[in-house]
Parts: sequence; C-alpha cells; structure tokens
Amino acid sequence: MTSDAHTASPSGTIVPALAAASVSAIIPARNEEAVIAACIESLARQPEIGEILVVNDQSSDGTANVVRSLMKKIPQLRLLEANGLPDGWVGKNHALWLGAQQAKGAWLLFTDADAEHEPDSTAQALQLVSEKNAALVSFSPEQSTTTWYEKALIPYIYLRLANRFSYEAVNDPKSGAAAANGQFLMIHRDVYDQIGGHTAVAGEILEDVAIAIRAKSAGHRIWFASGKGIVRVRMYRSFSAMWQGWKKNLYRLMGGTPWTVFRETESSLPWIPFLLFLAGWKYPFLLFIGVLFLIARQTSYGLDLARNQYPFSLIFYYVPAVLLYVGVLWASYRSHANGRIEWKGREYSIPAPRAVK
Repeated sequence: MTSDAHTASPSGTIVPALAAASVSAIIPARNEEAVIAACIESLARQPEIGEILVVNDQSSDGTANVVRSLMKKIPQLRLLEANGLPDGWVGKNHALWLGAQQAKGAWLLFTDADAEHEPDSTAQALQLVSEKNAALVSFSPEQSTTTWYEKALIPYIYLRLANRFSYEAVNDPKSGAAAANGQFLMIHRDVYDQIGGHTAVAGEILEDVAIAIRAKSAGHRIWFASGKGIVRVRMYRSFSAMWQGWKKNLYRLMGGTPWTVFRETESSLPWIPFLLFLAGWKYPFLLFIGVLFLIARQTSYGLDLARNQYPFSLIFYYVPAVLLYVGVLWASYRSHANGRIEWKGREYSIPAPRAVK
C-alpha cells in the first residue's frame, strides 16, 4: 500500500501518515452477536480502513453468523476463527495476535466489538500520527451509560483512572508513564512487530497498557487522548457483566498492590461525613455538619465530572458510585490474591499481588 505522506518515529522508522486504506482493523469477538454489527458498520464507513478482520474466539452464540451476513455487503470484511487457546494466553490477546498475523495494513487498529466509531475516527488518529510523530495512538472512548449502576460506577472509575494516567504525563516522552485503551489502539505494524506484538504480552490481563509500556520503553512516541466525539462504547449490559469486568481489571489498573487498594479506599470513602453522621445520633447538630460535608464532597465530584466532559447531573450518583467502586476494588483484589480470575466463561491463573510499596 502506498502513502500520501510520511513521518519518522522516534526510533527512525518511516511510517505512513494520512494514507488511503492503510489501516487494518482487528476485532476480537467472543459472544458479541448483540453489538458487533454496529462496530463493523462504523468501521466500514471509513476509507482509511482497507480491511476489517473479525476473530471469532470460540463464540457459542450467533456472532459468526452476524459477521457472515455482513460480509455479503462489506467486501473488506473477513472472518477468522480462533479454534483453541494455547497455554499461557489470555483469549483476547490470542485473538488479536491471530488477526495481526493476517493483517496487510501498515497500521493495525485494535478495537472491541462494542465500540462504535465516528466516520472520521481513523482519520483523526492518522492526523495525530502526523502531528505528534506518534507510532501508537489510543483513545479513551466516550462512555454510553443507561442504567443507574452504569451511571454510578463507570464515570467514577474513569475519573480515578484520569488521575492515575493523565494524558499529559502519558504523552510526554520524558515521562515514564504509559497507558492505552484497547477499545481503540492503533499502532504501526513495524513497531508492533519490533516490540513482540501480543506474543510478548500473551498472559497480560491489561494487554493494552502492556503494549503501550513496551512501545514507549522502546523509544517510540505514544499519544493517548479523550475519545469524546471519536469513538463510544457501552461496555456492559448487565450488572453482573459490569461487576465481573471491573473485578478482572481494576486491581491492576489502580497499581496492583495491597497498599494501592488501601489508599484508593481511604481517599474515596467520605470518612468525615460518615463519622459526623454517627456522632449525630447523640449530637444532632453534627448530623447537619455531616450533611454539609457530604454536599461539599458531592459538589467536588460534580466539578470533576464536568472537567472530564461527563454530565454534571451524574453528581446525584455519587454515594452509590463510591460504594460500588470500593466494593468492586476489594473484590478485584481478593480475586487477584487468590490467583484466579474469570472472564467470558474462562478462568485464568495470574501472579499473586505484589508486596506493599
């Protein structure tokens, strides 16, 4: 494939920017029949994407049939089958690796089946490649939330993640911070191969962050940004799926040590209002003070929501957000401490939590 313009990565690799049909989109799919059509169709509308590879990861539902029906009207769509999971691999990582082996594009766009891309999402990513001299571009998608528990937990978690992985630090070549979001992660093929691709992170639960760390450590520029107006997802469609998903990821995302669990719990819970409420049973005036303190915490949360482009109205979910967050964080810690996690019908062995630092 030819390119209209070129730029050099920090390692000296010449990479194409703003090329026509230079991107291979790769979607891992395990039981995604309800959402995958919208994802594929949103990718098919983008001229920069020369092929869409769906890797069916032993789905037990109609995922493969949905893809086959779309292949009749989307000629660049292909269906690959992951017929088994090798030892030491996480299912998603193996599916992404299989897709990458078949991809022909100069850029690999890894995305999830529940992601819906705006018509110019890939063009914007390629523009950032040119402007920022980046070898990896990732967006944190706009979150679609419908139920009360989605509105409570998901924005709260993403605000905590924004504090931990600031875009400014991640995008600074002098900083050791690195992060990416697997719902939209685009990387140049040469860089992907150089850092070992998904074979180098085969057993990683947070494969997107691991890929970003390897790319940045190898001297390549990465660019991580908000995906508002670029790509959106509705991550979970039931409470159990949401709980299981964050139980799988949250402990590692927040540092992966018992100390970080304690620190997150201590900083999240509104201890002062809680203690004032308890004292208010004997001294009613303290109950009033506790309410004022809680309103102050809630207002601060609302301002943080607004700064991060979430609706201010989500402020009313503050209390359940905190309780859900602390609950799933501790559930995630216990799961990792036991050395086993479950996801989409599979159980994985994982290393024990690291020592307190």
